[in-house]
Amino acid sequence: MPPPSLRALQAFEAVGRTGTVTAAARDLGVSPGAISQQVRHLEDHLAVTLLERRGRRVEMTSWGRIYYAEIAKGFRQFELAADALERARNRSAIVLSALTSVVNKWITRRIFDWQSLHPQANVRIIGKDDEPALGQDEVDFRITYGRGVQAHRHYTELFRDWMVPVCSPMLIADRALAEPADLLEFPLLNVEWEKQYLPPPQWSDWARHVGASRSQRLSTLSFTLSSSAIDAAINKRGFALAQLSMIGEELAAGTLVVPFDIRLELPESYYLAWDRAAMEKPNGPAFHNWLLQIGRRQSLLSAPHPA
Repeated sequence: MPPPSLRALQAFEAVGRTGTVTAAARDLGVSPGAISQQVRHLEDHLAVTLLERRGRRVEMTSWGRIYYAEIAKGFRQFELAADALERARNRSAIVLSALTSVVNKWITRRIFDWQSLHPQANVRIIGKDDEPALGQDEVDFRITYGRGVQAHRHYTELFRDWMVPVCSPMLIADRALAEPADLLEFPLLNVEWEKQYLPPPQWSDWARHVGASRSQRLSTLSFTLSSSAIDAAINKRGFALAQLSMIGEELAAGTLVVPFDIRLELPESYYLAWDRAAMEKPNGPAFHNWLLQIGRRQSLLSAPHPA
């Protein structure tokens, strides 16, 4: 006897797994009528009754229960095959998880340099603020900030960043800024991180640093993502205290400018964590070393230059 069609088997397996024709149709994205038709084709092919139809309800016959138990094993094998393929793919690909703003404004801008050096290496980048379980979540490397890195077993400091006031050049095109305190008269864009992180410098900190009058009232708008504050500054919405690591391209392109290069240091560093098994992948050690190299370069770029 030739094997039945895969569509018929899929329809019957879905009925057995979900319990009803309607649920099976929803699961497969087809109509209930299509499910019923495929099951009838299967019954005709096997010359047995698999489902008993009682009004709108259906129940498996004894033949149906026997047949479902066997074909369910086959569909489970399909799932196992897909899992095996995913594991094999991840064994060769490098999976990097990083904080969302770090993905948007730092690592994505540099990953093309890695690709040019290792054109055969596959890298997947995941932007995620929650810490992954390295070794369990199929993540090889993690770029994170501050004390949260202690959730991982293997880690090292990547770089310490600094913040500087930036704005669109069009925002100040018709204004002469004589001293640092002058920019405090513009709309100010703050970044407020989640509570698990030590807070970054705020405009009130910068105002004290430059000796602004304590009576000066600051108009601020806060964002939870550094990348959002930077984008708002590009769009002429005000001044942002931006991390140097995240504005290199904007400064080079002239979409952001630094009227007064007065920097404030972040209270903690960025870190690189990794799963030990990542170092056994073909390009794992090289990727690890490359991340540390660009981290060291970023430390030099972000730190204040000697006067």
